[in-house]
Amino acid sequence: MKTRPLIVIILLAILSGCNPEKASAPEFIQPVKPAYGHATALPEGEVLYDKVLGALVGSAIGDAMGASTEMWHRTDIRRTYGYINNLTPAVRNQSPEGTWDHNLGAGATTDDTRWKALMSYYLEPAEQAWSAASFASHIVDFYGQAVGGIDTEKAALDPDLLEAPLEQVDWIREWARVALAYQQGPEPYHRARDRFYGGEMSCAGMLYTPVFGLVSRDPLSAYELAFEHTLFDIGYARDISALLAAMTRTAVDTRNMDSILNTAVFTDPLRYQDSRLVGRISLQTAQRARDQVRRALQMEPNFQGPVLDSLLRNIPEGYPGSPSDWVRQEAIYTLLEKDQEAIPFHAGEIWQILIAGLEFGQGDFEKTMAFIVNYGRDNDTVAAVAGMILGASLGYEELPESTRETVLKVNREQLGIDLEAAARRISGYSSQQAH
Repeated sequence: MKTRPLIVIILLAILSGCNPEKASAPEFIQPVKPAYGHATALPEGEVLYDKVLGALVGSAIGDAMGASTEMWHRTDIRRTYGYINNLTPAVRNQSPEGTWDHNLGAGATTDDTRWKALMSYYLEPAEQAWSAASFASHIVDFYGQAVGGIDTEKAALDPDLLEAPLEQVDWIREWARVALAYQQGPEPYHRARDRFYGGEMSCAGMLYTPVFGLVSRDPLSAYELAFEHTLFDIGYARDISALLAAMTRTAVDTRNMDSILNTAVFTDPLRYQDSRLVGRISLQTAQRARDQVRRALQMEPNFQGPVLDSLLRNIPEGYPGSPSDWVRQEAIYTLLEKDQEAIPFHAGEIWQILIAGLEFGQGDFEKTMAFIVNYGRDNDTVAAVAGMILGASLGYEELPESTRETVLKVNREQLGIDLEAAARRISGYSSQQAH
């Protein structure tokens, strides 16, 4: 009987020795995406200067083309101007965000171009460590200069002398409130930022972040630099503002519109697309806008029925395309307008129109600008962003000659904005070389 326990022990030992070694768990490797675009040095010298000047002037052209009809509905644009193909006089009342005087001539610009000029001073000292803190200080300093430039003694004798300087102060005042609060700490900053322009998810960053694409080594670094500087944006508006810088950087290297637009697909360092329930709003909007344009352009209009008859009767004067082209373009406009209700925030709507315009124009500067400006809404800002991207891609020398020269002249002589000097500051290209 004593042998049984011994036999059991021996059998267990044999069986255990026959078991194969336990297999280890598989090792899952986190995929590593390559950076989108080229991690290469920016062009140098005259080539870089031409790209930067092209971006600034292209943006100013878009701004000037939309200045007279900003926030108009497209039917009002047609009634007054027909189809806008070029610069129109900026017939509008002065305002801090608009033109700084009533009824200026063709080529006059708004705050979209003023912001590009202000950024040129911020980016000029290339050795500076650009950061949110340095940007806030730059805005606060500019605000102080604007306030300090008011000659109160002369204004006391002639109140009209306050008109121009107060307009300049009022333009930057709300931005300076946020920048000052940023310097005071997180709680004051969040309070000030969340009431900026009434708490709207506005297009604030879109006015200046594309410029970071002109000084960055690749689209990813442009995105990250721009995102840090989006002091005035909240939510997905920050993502959109940063994407514009990345797209501008892509445009410096290529004319392929598909590559430029796909920057929004592959550049997502903060992983917005992982967001629960909603995902990445900017990408969804861009993909929907591109799809709407493609489908509309593939339409074969059937010229029958009262609806099409009405469309054809309303082709605006000056429209350069065929009746079929007009029906397709109007179909895109209608889809954008329907989506306006689904995208209630300003930044999202501007982004949607921008992507549709770039997809529609496929790199053709004049075609893209006309599509955007004639749609209406915040058309000067949308066209300014599109002009920045296309100008960075094409360069100054390939922009429409008479238009580019008019915008340069009007901004320098009437508005005090020297876009050539701004391009030299950003590119580091000396005035001797530039001439």
